[in-house]
Amino acid sequence: MADKKVVISADSTCDLNEELKKQYNVQYYPFYINLRDKDYKDGVDITLEEMFNAYYEDKSLPKTAASSIGEFTEHFKQFTDKGCEVVHISLGHALSSAFANASMAAEQIDGVYVVDSCNLSNGSGQLVIRAARMAEEGKSAKEIVDELEKIKPHVHTSFVLDTLDFMAAGGRCPAIAAKAAGMLKCKPYLSVDNSDGSLHIGKMYRGKQEMVLRKYIEDELGKYDNLVLDDIFLCNSTGFEDSYIDELKDLILKIAPFKRVHKTLSNGTISSHCGPRCLGILFVTDWN
Repeated sequence: MADKKVVISADSTCDLNEELKKQYNVQYYPFYINLRDKDYKDGVDITLEEMFNAYYEDKSLPKTAASSIGEFTEHFKQFTDKGCEVVHISLGHALSSAFANASMAAEQIDGVYVVDSCNLSNGSGQLVIRAARMAEEGKSAKEIVDELEKIKPHVHTSFVLDTLDFMAAGGRCPAIAAKAAGMLKCKPYLSVDNSDGSLHIGKMYRGKQEMVLRKYIEDELGKYDNLVLDDIFLCNSTGFEDSYIDELKDLILKIAPFKRVHKTLSNGTISSHCGPRCLGILFVTDWN
C-alpha cells in the first residue's frame, strides 16, 4: 500500500476525453503546436479543424514540440512539494523527446516515476486509466510502475488513414506513394510498435472510408482470442458524423462484449501527421 498519495500525470498526447480526465483526475501537461508562426497549447487553444484548414488553404503544416525539462520539473514539483509521488506516462520515445525530457526532470526530484508508454494516443491512455485505478486502490507508485511495464507489450494501437497527404507533407512517406494511394482509393493501415512507439504502415484497404473502417475493426479484433474486455478506445481525428461513430461502437460490441467503449478525439500532435477522417481502435490483450 502507498505511504504517500500517488498523482497520475500524462502527456496530453494520451488523448483522454474530458470525462475520463476528470473521472481519473489525470494531470496533463500539454504539448505545443506552432502554426503560421503562432504558438498554441495542444488541445487547449487550437482545434483540429483550424489545423487541417490551414493545410488545405495554403499547405501550412503545424510544428509540434514536447514540454521542456524545466516545464516538466515545474509540473512535477507542484505535487511533490505537497508530499505526493508522481507516476507520469509519456508518449513513446521513438516519436518525441518527451520521455527523455520528463526523465531528466524526474532525476532532480524524489518521488517521480516516468513511464515510457512505447505508444501514442489512447494506447498511452490505456496505461493512464489503469494507473489511475491502481492509485485509487492504494497501490504505491513503484507497484503501479511495475504493473504498467507488464501491460505495455500487450497494448494494441492501430489506425486507418483516409489519406497519406499529411504524412507525405511532413516527410513521413514519399509524395509519390501518397499520390498513388489517393488515385487507387487506398486506405493505409498504421500500427504502433509497442516496443518503442514507432509507427508502421501495413496493409492497404480499398474503398470508401466508412466501409473500410468496418472491415478494419472486424479484422483487428478478430486477430486475438485473449482480449481484455474492460476498456477499448474508439478514436478519430474528426470528419465523421456522430451517428457513424455510434454505429462503429455497436459493431465493436457485437464482436466482443467490452464493458466500456470510450469515444475520443486525437489531439493535434498526433492528428497533424494523420489528417482528418483517421480512425483507430486501441485495446489490451491478457498480460498474465
